Amino acid sequence: MTKILIIGGVAGGASAAARARRLSEDAQIIMFERGPFVSFANCGLPYHIGGDITERSKLLLQTPDSFLARFNVDVRVMNEVVEIDKENKTVTVKNLIDNSQYTESYDFLLLSPGAAPIVPPIPGIQNPLTHSLRNIPDMDKILHTLAVNNVEHATVVGGGFIGLEMMEALHQRGIKTTLLELADQVMTPVDREMAGFAHAEIRAHDIDLRLGVALAGVEYIPEPHIASKDAGESVSHQHINGHLNLELSNGDSLSSDMLIMAIGVRPETSLAAKAGLTIGELGGIWTKPNMQTSDPYIYAVGDAIEEADFVTGQSTLVPLAGPANRQGRMAADNMLGRDEHYQGTQGTAICKIFDLAIASTGKNEKQLKRADIPYEKVYVHAASHASYYPGSEIVSFKLLFDPSTGKILGAQAAGKDGVDKRIDVMAVAQRAGMTVEQLQHLELTYAPPYGSAKDVINQAAFVATNIIKGDAKAIHYDEIDQLNDNQVLLDVRNPGELENVGMIEGAINIPVDQLRQRIGELPKDKEIVIYCQVGLRGNVAYRQLVNHGFKARNLIGGYRTYKFAKV
Repeated sequence: MTKILIIGGVAGGASAAARARRLSEDAQIIMFERGPFVSFANCGLPYHIGGDITERSKLLLQTPDSFLARFNVDVRVMNEVVEIDKENKTVTVKNLIDNSQYTESYDFLLLSPGAAPIVPPIPGIQNPLTHSLRNIPDMDKILHTLAVNNVEHATVVGGGFIGLEMMEALHQRGIKTTLLELADQVMTPVDREMAGFAHAEIRAHDIDLRLGVALAGVEYIPEPHIASKDAGESVSHQHINGHLNLELSNGDSLSSDMLIMAIGVRPETSLAAKAGLTIGELGGIWTKPNMQTSDPYIYAVGDAIEEADFVTGQSTLVPLAGPANRQGRMAADNMLGRDEHYQGTQGTAICKIFDLAIASTGKNEKQLKRADIPYEKVYVHAASHASYYPGSEIVSFKLLFDPSTGKILGAQAAGKDGVDKRIDVMAVAQRAGMTVEQLQHLELTYAPPYGSAKDVINQAAFVATNIIKGDAKAIHYDEIDQLNDNQVLLDVRNPGELENVGMIEGAINIPVDQLRQRIGELPKDKEIVIYCQVGLRGNVAYRQLVNHGFKARNLIGGYRTYKFAKV
């Protein structure tokens, strides 16, 4: 009989336990969780705080009793594994309720400790009004502060997934909110110009968004609050209310009633390192493709490990629930004699920011530059479904690809409808090894309420293939402000659009439908840099000009991309 010990529940550990039982009725499976909950929806925590998920119980996916009843797994909550003895294949466990210790032997051990929020050593950061959010107890502490303190203003530090979700949750509760982000953008999985759509949405909801600003210091000022006995609160259980004075890296100060630290997470590797398991260069537990650590009897999954990047094959840290679930399943397979290999992480992710969705898969432009990988990019801004059918929204879409092979390197999208659909399609296409030329031929569902005859993805593939074949010559938004005297900027939109939407300074305006008649107004000895609103009319104008012997380039993504890159 195989004995499997699992350290940590939630995504990786719980999925491994369930899979192991489905494969073997005879295996002895024990799962240790140092917290009070073994399987909970940690991605749903901000949505309960904000009120979207009204019942707290909905976040509790499994309990020790339900796991025992359905999967015959011995789940021990409030039990922390404090030491691993690889040589004797035992672990030392501390019962956190009575502080007793005991040992358990194993045939196979699975580590699924997850990742912990990073809390930097900022002066004054340890105080009752400062919180991070990783688990149910963290959520309960935040809700307790909201209940007992008069929180009129909250500050969120960090513009990643948790920071953005907490920003929205606090806003939904009617709390004025400041969001601090040290980088020049929120949501670093997407590139700066795509994050501009998020910035616009955040500011449209009166969030005080401060980019390029860090938290430098915290002063906690307590205000004793004595509740009346009529309120059912004895003097011995007084709440300490108060507020925080925050010092920012740019010299500004801020008064706030609550602080949420969400600047990122770090793999929980202390137990693995103490046991002598190999830790990778990025700080996660090193694993083989079969999820085995440097010890053949110990496996590791989830946020704590370094995994292979799907595009580069290099080690990466991607704290997402989807990879953790799949890794847990594969680890269970392999501990019970199968030979499954994890095939890399694309980092496919999506975030809701008020009415906006922003999503990505694969590599972004920043990562490709750092890895010195050749790439080209295109942008399209197209309707989520037929524009003449009510409710259509613009999907702003970025496609990154290898300019010589057409290999898909990554994709990003932002919009109020249909964003998940497009990025999911791109995630499948990338994993299937499709090229942008093949993307042209994707046959996606079309009816006016759901899509367009030429989908956003088809359109992006058309533009990318035009560039590869030489049918289009691109210029990008970040080159527009550096034009020289040998270039002329041509705006081919209608005059009314310039007045209502804005224009790029120094541009000549000739609407595309007048271009053939007015082509003589343009100099043939200079390069004509064309732009329209989203790039489509610009391409029409580009083809006219090059067919008449002009040297030209078209601004891919048009004025919309240029404008939001600066938000």
